[in-house]
Amino acid sequence: MLLYVATSNPGKLRDFSTAAANATIADRITILPLPGLSEIPAPAEDQPTFEGNAILKARFYSRHAPGQIVLADDSGLEVDCLNGEPGVRSARYADDIGFPDTFSSTPDERNNAALLRAMDGIPPNCRHARYRCVLAAARDGEILHTASGTVEGMILLAPQGEGGFGYDPLFFLPELNKAMSEIDLETKLTLSHRGRALASLLITLSTPN
Repeated sequence: MLLYVATSNPGKLRDFSTAAANATIADRITILPLPGLSEIPAPAEDQPTFEGNAILKARFYSRHAPGQIVLADDSGLEVDCLNGEPGVRSARYADDIGFPDTFSSTPDERNNAALLRAMDGIPPNCRHARYRCVLAAARDGEILHTASGTVEGMILLAPQGEGGFGYDPLFFLPELNKAMSEIDLETKLTLSHRGRALASLLITLSTPN
């Protein structure tokens, strides 16, 4: 089974490829980035939910690969004490709250700094959060299936670790006593919200109708 993914993010592609390689289904899965993605104008991700944006993107991008199954995800961080923010705006959180763009050198660092500012004064036991991913599969503009995956954690008071991407330096896993950015790749992939979403989706896609 060949699946194209509508992303050029190396972290996402790694998560999806590893999850596909470890999938306990009969079909052999090949994950590839959607050809020519950089030349396709991106659709407006204007839906209020992860599922809405994943479906929107899967429908849109599948029309650029006729006959093929195209996957699109929407994923991000939900913080309970911020009423689920950053949520669907996780990649643009600093912009949304007007956080200074001169503060940090990368978008990830700026978003992390913005999150810490928003949570200033919130005690450690009230900083529960989760990574959530919703994944949609489409062919020729028609949705085939959707699936979701989550991983639960806490938001730290300061970044830890050098690995990962996004909010990983702030996302603490109590059961491992480490930030997501501090765990090895193999362990991370067993916990990945994207990996869990893809594993669920692959079971559905490989099951005969």
